[in-house]
Amino acid sequence: MSVLEESRPFAQQLSNVYFTILSLFCFKLFVKISLAILSHFYIVKGNRKEAARIAAEFYGVTQGQGSWADRSPLHEAASQGRLLALRTLLSQANAITIDGVTPLFNACSQGSASCTELLLEYGAKAQLESCFPSPTHEAASKGHHECLDILISWGIDVDQDIPHLGTPLYVACMSQQFHCIWKLLYAGADVHKGKYWDTPLHAAAQQPSTDIVNLLIEFGADINAKNIELLRPVDMATSNGAVERVLLQHEATPSSLCQLCRLCIRNYIGRQRLYLIPQLQLPTLLQNFLQYR
Repeated sequence: MSVLEESRPFAQQLSNVYFTILSLFCFKLFVKISLAILSHFYIVKGNRKEAARIAAEFYGVTQGQGSWADRSPLHEAASQGRLLALRTLLSQANAITIDGVTPLFNACSQGSASCTELLLEYGAKAQLESCFPSPTHEAASKGHHECLDILISWGIDVDQDIPHLGTPLYVACMSQQFHCIWKLLYAGADVHKGKYWDTPLHAAAQQPSTDIVNLLIEFGADINAKNIELLRPVDMATSNGAVERVLLQHEATPSSLCQLCRLCIRNYIGRQRLYLIPQLQLPTLLQNFLQYR
């Protein structure tokens, strides 16, 4: 420090520090306000993509989160479960952000069954192209089985395969969501379709739940299926773990004739006609057996 600076009163030196801090704060505030005005300008002009890019670059908003510059009020109402606000915004039921996120996806992500039902009643598409975020996969992965049940009742493809995610059944197995797995299987989801060569049983074998493994096998999962690395589900289970023991037990125990007959009949009926099982001229006991009740 120079002699001149040392001769200055301490109070004066301190005031210079505060002035510098205040200047930096004002500069940052000016930049933020300028960016906000610029984003608003792009939104008014209809260029939501550029507004979202500004939010992503300068505010650190990632693709999965969406951005304030790109989300409509309908997205916010659906993600927060505000049913009354949602009713007034349903003319935008299929609004899509730059990330491909719809209000229905937001509702399923938050587990709001009432908002999910309302959006579908007002024309929201239950399923979009595979390149967009899927409400079905989101509900299945987070365990929102009520939302999943509603989507199934609206006729979604329960085997929709998204390349980087797989099928809804596969993501539910990876997330260990038992109730969602049950609903998907009950709705006729293909127990063999997963992600690429991995089956849902491969996904379940890597997790600790023996109940899910047993459920998949009960619905006909192949314990000898091999993935692209030629590994079976038992090869992916934790060594000496409960799941490995269950899989080895099923390998040594053939399926019962009743189980094989049930799987054969359900496959012959087909997924699209499983709901007609109660109309078959069979005893109630057999109808319940075919429906896993």
